[in-house]
Amino acid sequence: MEPQREKTNTCGTICLKYLLFLFNILFWLAGGAVLAVGVWTLVEKSDYIGLLNSGLYSASAYILIAAGAIVIVTGIIGCCATLKEMKSLLIVYLVLLLCIFLLEVIAGMLAYINYRECFPFCHQLDDDLTQNLKVNMQQKFQQPGEEGFTRAVDKLQQEFMCCGSHNSSDWRDSVWIQAEDNERLVPDSCCKTPMNLCGRRDHPSNIYKVEGGCIMKLEEFILSQLYILGAVGIGIAFLQLVGMMFTCCLHQNLTEEPK
Repeated sequence: MEPQREKTNTCGTICLKYLLFLFNILFWLAGGAVLAVGVWTLVEKSDYIGLLNSGLYSASAYILIAAGAIVIVTGIIGCCATLKEMKSLLIVYLVLLLCIFLLEVIAGMLAYINYRECFPFCHQLDDDLTQNLKVNMQQKFQQPGEEGFTRAVDKLQQEFMCCGSHNSSDWRDSVWIQAEDNERLVPDSCCKTPMNLCGRRDHPSNIYKVEGGCIMKLEEFILSQLYILGAVGIGIAFLQLVGMMFTCCLHQNLTEEPK
């Protein structure tokens, strides 16, 4: 029986096997990339997540990590099903591909729709940022036990070249600024060239005077990431159509081959 199977394993079936195997390798690498982006978001952007006082953005990072892990597992299943020519496992792989495809299309479309509706200002994000960022910056900056928050604000203002939640005048009501022993009008991280006590001058030549402040900059950053993730999700989803097509063709060829 086995020699007959070897003989009837056509060139088309062999080509499909290797095409599908190559697709699975790429799919596995894509899953690893998504997983890495999720981990990078938690590690590198965790400071910004902490500023928002919202679990929404940290949840999105965990979703990316979970999605990347599922894609990696699916890719491994696909490789095993392809190399071993297991028709039942190919069906499982096809179903998993279809589920991931549908989830990616839905997530990508929602991200794109939300981006279009939010641009240039998203009210949901704006409400979240407006309610939390200004008050937190005024009450927590340079306060005991809030060292992590202070570092996050300094990083935000330097990285996005902004000062204050809406503008530099927000710092006038800061608990830290109003302290009797504080000579600054704004934090030193507002300065274009940060140095000790440079925040004593709030002239535009010395500090960042960005219209809209850090809220606008943070909104633009979040929305740009949302748009990119949506576009990548849709792109990968349509690439999966090719994988599903290869899977169906290979399953059909294996079914038609004599045992």
